[in-house]
Amino acid sequence: GCVLVVSVIEQLAQWHNSTVKAAMERLCNYIPGKYQVMCHVLCSIARKMNADVVCHSLKLCKQDPGQPLCHLYPPPKVIHHLWKLMHPSSFILFPLQKSSMGFSSICAFPLLANLCEKVKYVLRNKLPFEDFDGDKFSTFPTLRGYHWRGRDCNDKNTTVYPGRRPDNWDAKNDSNCNGIWGVDPKDGIPYEEKFCKGADSRGVVLLGDSAGAHFHIPPEWMTVTQMSAKSFANLPMAFSNELDWPQFSEITGFLNSTIGGWTDSLYLRLRKRNRCNHRDLQNISQNVHYHINISVYLSFSLARNQLLDNPAIVIYATIGNDVCNGNRDTLAHMTTPKEMLSNVVQALRYLDSRLPKGSHVILTGLVDGRFLWDNLHDRYHPLGQLNRDVTYSQIYSFLDCLQVSPCSGWLTPNETLRNLTSERALQLSNVLKEIARSEKFDNFDIFYMDFPLRQTAEEWHRMGGEPWQLIEPVDGFHPSQIAAALGTSITWQKVLHEWPQVLGKENPFNEQIEAIFKDQGGH
Repeated sequence: GCVLVVSVIEQLAQWHNSTVKAAMERLCNYIPGKYQVMCHVLCSIARKMNADVVCHSLKLCKQDPGQPLCHLYPPPKVIHHLWKLMHPSSFILFPLQKSSMGFSSICAFPLLANLCEKVKYVLRNKLPFEDFDGDKFSTFPTLRGYHWRGRDCNDKNTTVYPGRRPDNWDAKNDSNCNGIWGVDPKDGIPYEEKFCKGADSRGVVLLGDSAGAHFHIPPEWMTVTQMSAKSFANLPMAFSNELDWPQFSEITGFLNSTIGGWTDSLYLRLRKRNRCNHRDLQNISQNVHYHINISVYLSFSLARNQLLDNPAIVIYATIGNDVCNGNRDTLAHMTTPKEMLSNVVQALRYLDSRLPKGSHVILTGLVDGRFLWDNLHDRYHPLGQLNRDVTYSQIYSFLDCLQVSPCSGWLTPNETLRNLTSERALQLSNVLKEIARSEKFDNFDIFYMDFPLRQTAEEWHRMGGEPWQLIEPVDGFHPSQIAAALGTSITWQKVLHEWPQVLGKENPFNEQIEAIFKDQGGH
């Protein structure tokens, strides 16, 4: 983090032909008020030191005994000068007080402590931070709020939430938050009964990893040629969403995208097919590995009442977690086929105890991540575009050295290791395929589909695009907004043609329901 911030400051100074101090002030002016403390912690920087030297000198980066010296940029020409500069006693150009030396976490900064505590709570409990009635739905957008699940319409009543079967056909109030309630004065029939009875209403639930959560770091945050105050306007929202954007994602997206590309999602298509499905969505995804304890994870996070709620389409898509880790011996830490079988069957049995009868589960195979290195390794990362000095290969090596690589098995120049990682991913996908073929459950049927990376790339090529545009530009690992939208279309067409029963009926009353929404002032 320090290296990225210092790199941006140095490039801002270069781009605007200013001093580093002026660049620091410029960056701080771009950032929303209470987050400016992140700038001021790096208040003095030597112009001719690169970011690695600066951050080691500040003790925000360190080298453990017996470990290699991790650096993003080439070391200074005289190597022993690098070591000398990194020694605190020679760090004369950085007049920081002792109290600020050695900060290893941004959460140590007082103004950010409250935000960090909120984020820790959300990560620990996987539930909306603001949920006054405890029904796992919220009226607040971030901190696992309605960006992640359908918006609650009454946060003081635990029996009112998205996905419910309507209470007494919602003649008096909206018990399922789909916007359809009240009685038609012409015939005395409740609108919910008239428009949604027998309509095969169902919700969509994603059980996923960081790709499903739609991890994204805006490239304009570190591309100085594009940087302005507008670039950081979404910083508070991004931080309180864990740098995820589920509101634009492939499965649960529902807002117009602001991160490059358009929003298309399984939820939007289900809603268009049947407006009674309005707001019935859950994105239960997380940036960390959790497949070993997924049944525990589900018990905290899934919101579905087997007796009171509509059936659901559950997408199980941990497309990389089981083979991706940042360990040096990455192969030893990958899920084995035996473990995969046990973990997934355990999760499915739990789902069978919670999902209403008539639900559906789709298991998505793992991605072939060799696509990443093949299409990105020799391209310049946003940090390297100004001076043409940082490629994705360098970024991957830097993260691997720090042992924080999102996937050591694929983000590596070692072709043999990349192939072995893809081989394991295929083995695990075959386990999922066999589970879908052989396992039976009382309350849902189960299907398998490959992750549609190849089809997505082919479709994007037909549209005139380049493969690298399907990958997030900053982390060089996750699917981009374009890939998410194209993937939705491919997934929808497969389900529509091969398993049409999963999607339910197309509601013939959609236009009349839309008219009600407009009469009520929209959404």
